[in-house]
Amino acid sequence: MSQPSAIPHSNEHEPHTHAQLCAFNSAFAELGLRFRWDKATLHALASIEGEAARLAAYIETHHAHLLKAYSIDFLCEAILGRKNAQAPGVWAPAPATQHTAARQMAQQQEPRGGWDWSEPGLPALAGA
Repeated sequence: MSQPSAIPHSNEHEPHTHAQLCAFNSAFAELGLRFRWDKATLHALASIEGEAARLAAYIETHHAHLLKAYSIDFLCEAILGRKNAQAPGVWAPAPATQHTAARQMAQQQEPRGGWDWSEPGLPALAGA
């Protein structure tokens, strides 16, 4: 008899999460925004209700310089328009036990010294 998993149904949200994550990152790249999300970022934003609000919080916290040239509404609409063209729908966070496991996995896989966010050759919005 097999042992029960510590994280029940942990793979249920994986394909949807992966599709949404890829769609967000593709939207960022298409718009020339030099930021990338991983599962840990998605889970860190999960407590914020709504995709536009999550994007706004992320941009205001990590890329506030963009707000000197673009309105938050413009940025959120542009990103979500491109994201939804690839993966319609809203990313729904998994139960809390899955967040903890995903965060632990991301921390184990994260390179020491953090992520290298610079990717040569990507076009950028002014001020990105």
